This record gives sequence, C-alpha cells and structure tokens, in this order.
Amino acid sequence: MVMANSPHLLVCTGEISGDLQASYLIQALLRRDPHLRITAVGGERMAAAGATLLQKTTAISSIGIVEALPFIGPALWVEWRIRRFLARDRPDLCVLVDYIGVNSRLSSVLQRQGIPAIYYIAPQEWIWTTSSRISFQLAERMRLMLAIFPQEAEFYEAAGGNVRWVGHPLLDILSAAPDRLQARQHLGIPADQMAVMLFPASRNQELRHVAPVIFAAARLLQQQLPQVKFWLPLAAERFAPPLLKLAKQQEIEITLLKPQGSREHQTILAAADLIVAKSGTVNLESAILGIPQVVVYRVSRLTYWIGKTILNFSIPFMSPPNLVQMRLIVPELFQEEAQPSRIAEEALALLTNPQRRQQMQQDYQQMRLALGEPGVLDRAASEILRVLASC
Repeated sequence: MVMANSPHLLVCTGEISGDLQASYLIQALLRRDPHLRITAVGGERMAAAGATLLQKTTAISSIGIVEALPFIGPALWVEWRIRRFLARDRPDLCVLVDYIGVNSRLSSVLQRQGIPAIYYIAPQEWIWTTSSRISFQLAERMRLMLAIFPQEAEFYEAAGGNVRWVGHPLLDILSAAPDRLQARQHLGIPADQMAVMLFPASRNQELRHVAPVIFAAARLLQQQLPQVKFWLPLAAERFAPPLLKLAKQQEIEITLLKPQGSREHQTILAAADLIVAKSGTVNLESAILGIPQVVVYRVSRLTYWIGKTILNFSIPFMSPPNLVQMRLIVPELFQEEAQPSRIAEEALALLTNPQRRQQMQQDYQQMRLALGEPGVLDRAASEILRVLASC
C-alpha cells in the first residue's frame, strides 16, 4: 500500500525493450519495498508492474539519423510533460533506463534541479561513440550507474562515474523459460517440425528497411528446404497488415503470433530451431536460451552515408552476443551485406550443419559466463534503494 509520505521514484525509458527491462526492475523494487510510489515514463508493461504511467514512449523510437526526424516532436512533448511533472510532484530519485535521446537531456534537467539520478542500462557509448562528451556528462550527473556489461562498467568508470556492475537482467528474466518440448506443446508445433522464428521489426523504420530482406530470405530458404515453416511474433498489433502484405508478395506462408507478456515471448523463442532477427535484445535472449540465429540490420541509405562519410561512425559488432565477447559468435549482416541470398545461406548452414550449431552452442556458453551471475534484478534494486535511503 502506497502511503502519502512514501518514497517517490520516477523511472524513465523508451522503446519496447526499455519498457520490458524497466518493468522487471519495478517488480524487484516493489518486492523489496511495497510502499514505494513509482511514476513511469515508458509503456504498459511498467504500468502492469505497479507504476503509474505518466507518458507512453514505446511507439516513438528509432535508430538512425534520418529515421529519427519524425520523432523529434513527440520526444520534445515527452520532455515537456516530464518537466511539468517535476515541477508539481518532485520525485526523491530518478532512475533512467536506456533511451539516450530523452534521458541524456533529462539528466541535465535533473542536475539543475538537484534531483539525484541513477542510470540503469546506460547508453552503449562504449560500442559506438565518436565523442566522449555524453559519457563524461552522464558520469558527472549520475549519483550511480548500474552497468549490465563488464565493458560498460569499465568505460564509465574511466569517464569518472560511480559505477556498479550488476550483471545482465536477462539472466533472471529467462531463468524460468520452458524447454523446447514444453514450448512446442504449448504452441502446438510438432516436435519434428523445422521451425524458424522471424523477428523483423519492433520499429516502423524496420518495416521498411529490415523486414523486406528477411522475408525475401525466407522465400529462398523455403525453396531449398520445403519442410521449413515460419512463425512471426508481433512486436505490436499494428505491424500485422504490412507484414502480411510482405508475406503475400514473397509468396510465403507465415503464422503470426501475438505474445501475451514476456512468458509467451520466451516460449516462442524456446520453440525455435532457428531465429532470423533484427539486431536487438532478442539476439541476447536467443543466445542465453541456446537458439541458433542470424542477425540482420539495415538503415536508410542516407543515414548510412551520413554516418560513414561525415560522422566516421563505426562499430566493431552490431549484435549483443558478439559485443559481449567482442568476437563473432553469431552471423550478423549489416546494410549492403544484408542481402536475401546471404541471409538464406547462413540460415541454411545453421539448420543443416551440426558442426556449425555445436560451435555456436560452445560460444554461447562462454558468452553466458561473461554476463555475470543470477540475482541481477535484486542487486540492482538493492543499489537503488540504498541510494534512495540516503536522499
């Protein structure tokens, strides 16, 4: 029960993955202190976890320069709503989760107003930065940074931050995932069926740039393996019409799934023989569960040109499993490499070559060890409550 004088937290994030990660953190916080009052900027999962939703941000995310332009207005509106909220209902502590665009600017507002802040799942500048400006700013502004990757902790410590490495929360989130047989029984997939799960889009831009090449690759794969069948979990119901249209254009049969919460999502992953997915959290989920995968990503040609020729943007790897170990664990195809024939070739090898699958499993095992120990969410919640008690 929330009391009138209960400690007040503001948790701010964006995107579907941020909403999911923050919802588990909120659950861990409320298990430890049921009297907390938590206000959320994020999505429905955070609200279901026990927070009061101030502003929904799950539909205004993008990756890329040109792709971000349509979301500038909505992002500014979110920031205005947060500023108004801070003026009328000042929180005792703010927890920022990922979502660098809004959260990096919000961190400045919080610093000016004297509101302490913690960053959980900090911006991945240790991967893609061309400037350390934001890193040093966040290190200075945050009371504490809770790192989920060892490299992240080292990076922000070097920038002068007060950092704790807690490990990756997916270790906790996926601990109760079903095995392959249980998952297939739940979904009605025969044990001997060759099942490929497609994860082409959780953002509108990915419907244009990523989904078409994944669907074209699925057609090529089905031509070589007629027995393969495809399932596609929807990130949002609004994606169903354009994805069905793409499937029709490629003359492939795809079963759309509507996951009802994270448990259903885990079941879908566990049932797969192979996952073909855009770069994102699903790559790390698949790796932890031991599911072979091919990772694909594209942005607009203009964004790619600006990033490469003007900003000198480069990354060692794109997918989280490869970034954890800083070596190639899963095949990742970016931009011009993301051709349907290449995707289908990699997928075919993982479905038909036992040695390829065995090597990937060995690499996955080493990667999981680098993610830390279970109990991540409790460690993160304890650190947050410790700081809150000192505010």
